[in-house]
Amino acid sequence: MSTLIKRISSKNHAPISDRVWLFDLDNTIHDASHAIFDQINNSMTRAVMNALKLSFEQATQLRQRYWEKYGATMIGMHKHHGVNALKFLHASHHFDVAKYVKHQPRLRYLLNNTPGKKYVVTNAPYDYALTVLETLGVKECFEGICAIDHMCIHGHYRPKPSMKLMRGLLKELNCPAKNIVLVEDTLKNLKAAKQLGMQCAHIFNIGTPFSAIYDGRPSYVDIKKHSIQALLLSDFARYPSSC
Repeated sequence: MSTLIKRISSKNHAPISDRVWLFDLDNTIHDASHAIFDQINNSMTRAVMNALKLSFEQATQLRQRYWEKYGATMIGMHKHHGVNALKFLHASHHFDVAKYVKHQPRLRYLLNNTPGKKYVVTNAPYDYALTVLETLGVKECFEGICAIDHMCIHGHYRPKPSMKLMRGLLKELNCPAKNIVLVEDTLKNLKAAKQLGMQCAHIFNIGTPFSAIYDGRPSYVDIKKHSIQALLLSDFARYPSSC
């Protein structure tokens, strides 16, 4: 199995802690519903249209079906149509990403003052994730990125909420699950992490499909906030109990 996490920074300005943070990207670190999701949906639909010679409506339906079933449209395209996964990823995010990223106030400061190592784990492609972090000015807050490009285990892509992916991350990080916090806007990803013993933080975003339908706090969620800033200002983040 190849490395799941691609290192991007050797700098860690955060206070020392045994805790390890795994942050989702879209609608967690930044508000993708503001403008980015519309661009991704349109770009990905066009990529499906071009690859399979479908109408816009047909491509939209297929894209949504594969996303719901596999956690990523790319997997359905590769599995059922033999489309090159990495080429499809590039085509499906072919737009000026930086132009549509919404600024997140105080994010760099808060990340740098939150104890523990931090990584991004996203079902989005690596180049897209890196551009978002650079545009937000927080790239150096994170030690690495696990993007869908890297989520290939024994020849198969295993995006979140794959248990094989979660176990692979635990092994690679060489860290007890109880020391790891997964921060997500998608509840099914948190549920999988909790089954392995991770701590789970839910960022509730009204623009997140499915997760935003339920406004309660499930038993597998340790803390729920409406923004990453609120989470990082909480006692849960600032004063982690010793593990």
